[in-house]
Amino acid sequence: MPTTISRVFVALALAAIAAGCNQNADAQSGGAPVAFKVGTFERSGQPFVGLVIKDTQVVDIGPANAAYESANASAPKLTVPGDMKQLIANYDTAWKGRLAAIAKDVSTSKTAPSYAYAVDTLKILPPVRPSVILNAGGNYVEHTEGIAAQQQRAGAAPEQASQATSAPGIWERKPGDKRDNPYLFQKSPTVVTGAKDPIVMPRGRTNIDFECEFDVVIGKKAKYVPSASALDYIFGYTVQIDVSDRGGRGDRKMGGSDWLIGKNHDTFGPLGPFIVPKEFVKAPMNIRHTFTLNGQVMQDSNTNRMSHNIFELLEYASNILTLNPGDVISGGSPAGTNIERAEPRWMRAGDTATCAIDGIGTQTHPVVAEGPTSTQ
Repeated sequence: MPTTISRVFVALALAAIAAGCNQNADAQSGGAPVAFKVGTFERSGQPFVGLVIKDTQVVDIGPANAAYESANASAPKLTVPGDMKQLIANYDTAWKGRLAAIAKDVSTSKTAPSYAYAVDTLKILPPVRPSVILNAGGNYVEHTEGIAAQQQRAGAAPEQASQATSAPGIWERKPGDKRDNPYLFQKSPTVVTGAKDPIVMPRGRTNIDFECEFDVVIGKKAKYVPSASALDYIFGYTVQIDVSDRGGRGDRKMGGSDWLIGKNHDTFGPLGPFIVPKEFVKAPMNIRHTFTLNGQVMQDSNTNRMSHNIFELLEYASNILTLNPGDVISGGSPAGTNIERAEPRWMRAGDTATCAIDGIGTQTHPVVAEGPTSTQ
């Protein structure tokens, strides 16, 4: 006959199993999972976090979750996230299975529920408002080579080659690694706009360039993360156009380079339209992305052309500062930007800029002139 202590252990074990079953019950409805994306939207002036199915249908998570819990009395009661950061922070522990269950219910329903909307009836907001945005510089092989070739055509003296060395505590080089060290710069969160919002040409600035980029969205607090474990800290992936002012600052300070001017005018950070959770992206380092200007292809590359992959960039970044849910790291720009072209075609008012990343999403923007009283 079991002792009192053994009965206690059995009871605790059964309770733990039951808790695990409750936590995963949402996802265990049978059949293949329905792929989904997530985003932030506005309807009748009210923002909400939405579940995106087939890029055409948006489910308001709040009322959808209420309906799900009403129909499934044994399901854990979840607090609806107030914004995307809250959803991301609680995704693995609570919302992953719940959203999977909601996505399956909606996609198999004969009629769309009242809390599901056609995406083109909503305003698409930036999917997340990052506290930190880090963009890779010179991280695509052909892009870096193209810049060097154009500088030589323009008569600039080539930079003297030097052997890169480790940056202690930040980037320790492995034997035989001949790459430069990773390079990241900060982009202000205030420049983030939605995937269909106008890109505003700053007054007096003419050399405005495009960079169609693949972005990582951080899923949990990350500090000193080795690249081998980086995937565990990623929530998903999204799209960014790193709009860039190549006009310089007009003097000799810092060699004329200025990342504030170059990267941080208002509207220079379109993000979205959605975020794809990482479980739906099987090969993030083999994804095509293109940029077209008025329908003409200007960039056409693949994430496999990165010098440092997204996992190495996350390691490098987290060795410098702590990353939190919703923060963003961009993999950098592929070849095809105007600083590589002998005859550049800068963006200007009246253009249409489109950045598309296979399986992740597409941004399309009207390019407009800044008005005299613009507050964007």
